[in-house]
Amino acid sequence: MSNAVFFCTFKLKNGASVADFLLAAENLNNGYISKQKGYISWQQLVDGDTWADALTFETMEDVKAFEANSAGAGELAGNFYSFINLSSCKVNYFSVERSY
Repeated sequence: MSNAVFFCTFKLKNGASVADFLLAAENLNNGYISKQKGYISWQQLVDGDTWADALTFETMEDVKAFEANSAGAGELAGNFYSFINLSSCKVNYFSVERSY
């Protein structure tokens, strides 16, 4: 079975501090996401004002469980999402076809 990726593009809110956003992401990762079943990694990508989160899990089932249980992150998630323009979010789920 191949790995799976939760991929979300978004923009930060106007005036959001990138340093504070990255700290909130690190806290969310260390305090919650990295402890989820099948977690492999989280990459944060940026191109101008467009950001992308690529979270890799062992299976698509793990990705879907992560998404379904994301409310369990509580205050850590609330702090992370406070920096994001939620109306700009676009989410995709990908199966890893091949890695090099």
